[in-house]
Amino acid sequence: MNYTYIVRCRDGTLYTGWTNNLEKRMEAHNSGKGARYTKSRRPVKLVYYEEFETKEEAMSREYAIKHMKKSKKEKLLEKTVPPDTVK
Repeated sequence: MNYTYIVRCRDGTLYTGWTNNLEKRMEAHNSGKGARYTKSRRPVKLVYYEEFETKEEAMSREYAIKHMKKSKKEKLLEKTVPPDTVK
């Protein structure tokens, strides 16, 4: 399974990415080995994710979300249940 995800950084900003292993990716972000953007904004909290069959679908959705205004991303987050099952 592939995932497009959004994390909220310590400073309140949002970061969007994709992965095939959410738990491992969250550990990487919070240990400073994830994206350069999140490295100085730790800790990060997973606030949203979507599942996809293929890497290409996940990457396409990541691209679409990254081009949304922050207000539209926040509305997307309001409609979802927090992902409690992943760290």
